[in-house]
Amino acid sequence: MTETIWLAHGNHPDCDDPQRCLFEWYNHLTRGADTHQCPPGVSPVLHRYGLRLNDALDDSKRQQLRRYLPDGADVLAGTAGDGKDETRSYIALDWLIRTWTPAWLGVAGLSKEATALRELRRVADSAAARAAGPAISQAREKAAAAWDAAGDAAWDAAGDAAGAAAGAAAWDAAWDAAWAAAWDAAGAAAGAAAGAAARDAAWAAAGAAAGAAAGAAAWAAAGAAAGDAAGDAAWAAAWAAARDVAGDAAWAAAGAVLSPTVAQLQDSAIALYDVLIAGEWPA
Repeated sequence: MTETIWLAHGNHPDCDDPQRCLFEWYNHLTRGADTHQCPPGVSPVLHRYGLRLNDALDDSKRQQLRRYLPDGADVLAGTAGDGKDETRSYIALDWLIRTWTPAWLGVAGLSKEATALRELRRVADSAAARAAGPAISQAREKAAAAWDAAGDAAWDAAGDAAGAAAGAAAWDAAWDAAWAAAWDAAGAAAGAAAGAAARDAAWAAAGAAAGAAAGAAAWAAAGAAAGDAAGDAAWAAAWAAARDVAGDAAWAAAGAVLSPTVAQLQDSAIALYDVLIAGEWPA
């Protein structure tokens, strides 16, 4: 039955549309309710992650989430109050630090820093999160420096605009989904701090990779006035304007560099949902 359902981006106040996201469909199928709110019996961590993951994926890949809808079996039912949410939060945090961030560091050419994060011990508690701090901080500093270098090489304003677009794309692809779970349910402040540092490092690394890729094209295509406007704009405005500022060629160059990593992390983020539902560390 669920294979005929189409999962849509975002939430829809008028669910008779019948555009529905993952949890609007879940609520509709399980209790006839047209809402995206957390259903009774479902872990709030899994609910928040599922909502963000739904919106982080493109239309085609989003349909893979239909397997989490009830169709004979209901893998989400009974997860509320099952005592596994703290473990789920650390699993998500571990993924952010040892999978998501190294992927972007690698794209930016920071292979040493990427390896250091991958080789950290499992971030399964607050002590491990604190122990990860120095490696994350070093990665963040190197990524920030790479971002600055890419911006200078591309031309400050145009490079920054391309970097902003890349950062936003990376955020939509994977960060928002996993961070929501870790942030909402992290059992320790140290865990939240480690996740925030990982976010900053990966964002800078993605921007550096895109800025370097877009450099020559941005230099040729962007005008000074448009560049200044993008430099002064908020992140969201810079993202929206980046294509005009940096030019189609720069946008395409940045996208070509980032798209394989985006696809890889989207697949990884979907697989992570299965692990979070189980609420147990993989063997």
